[in-house]
Amino acid sequence: MALTNNNIFSAMRYIVFVFLGLLLFSCNNSNDVEKEIDKIPMNVEIIRFDKEFAMTKPKDLPKLKSEFPAFFPKQYNDSIWIEKLTDTLQNQLENEVLKTFPEDNSLIDILVPLFQHIKYYFPEFETPVVVTTTSDVDYRNKVILTDSLLVLGLDNYLGSDHKFYQGIDKYISKEMKPSQMGPDVAKIYAKQFVKPPNRSSFLGQIIYYGKQLYLEDLWLPDATDAEKIGYTEDEYAWAEENEEYIWRYFVEKELLYSTNPKLGARFISPAPFSKFYLEIDNESPGMLGRYLGWKIVRAYMERNKTDVQRLMILDADEIFKNSKYKPKK
Repeated sequence: MALTNNNIFSAMRYIVFVFLGLLLFSCNNSNDVEKEIDKIPMNVEIIRFDKEFAMTKPKDLPKLKSEFPAFFPKQYNDSIWIEKLTDTLQNQLENEVLKTFPEDNSLIDILVPLFQHIKYYFPEFETPVVVTTTSDVDYRNKVILTDSLLVLGLDNYLGSDHKFYQGIDKYISKEMKPSQMGPDVAKIYAKQFVKPPNRSSFLGQIIYYGKQLYLEDLWLPDATDAEKIGYTEDEYAWAEENEEYIWRYFVEKELLYSTNPKLGARFISPAPFSKFYLEIDNESPGMLGRYLGWKIVRAYMERNKTDVQRLMILDADEIFKNSKYKPKK
């Protein structure tokens, strides 16, 4: 039977209706999940050690040490802490932290929904006691997780352009803002749930980080993709625009199954840019290996009925093969 304009129009209308129906179903399902997550009871205890330290006088140091022994290693003499209590720069740092985080509400708004989402997908999750502190801007340890404590160095979240961050490389300071705290905490917890790769192949490494970023998708529904990976919006846009080129480079250079340890520094570790050893290097953001690993994991989860717990232990080869990943053109 020959196709008429009416036939074509009817077929197109049917396809549109099916697509809209699937989209509506997906949105409703997502909304239902979020409603269930919102019902999860979550009480978060926040101890503002940063405030306690800022208000302590040298004569009251023994009392503070007895209340927070974990923050006063025995190998350090009291004179060190007394000097810190009266240090002008430390006092300025404490004041800046209090300006940015005067009350606990902003922390609760970040942590409670995050912990609810983690609890929903991983019921064994135990809510930690949250302790806030200043860390002399120790940006390498912004978030520290122990068995029952989550320690947040609030002086690492004062804003990317803060005066205290002058001299810190831009690719690091761009993440030193309040909105990055949620993704930073999520990354720390994601490491608890993602099984490390069995092999040191480049593919194994990028999918390991892709799984972590996929957990951020689930746990941080209101965060942007740029915030999840630690990019600026412009950097994320660059990655999106060049996804096909990045993938073609990895395939043509046979990097996926390479065990060359230098690939981590080139494409996985935080860095000012990725190292293709081409003119585009200075235009690119770092961590493009993580970005593509994330894309592969997302593609796998879109095409396979796999629960999140199983995803965490799946082998990278199986994920890659069944993802049928194809970069956007």
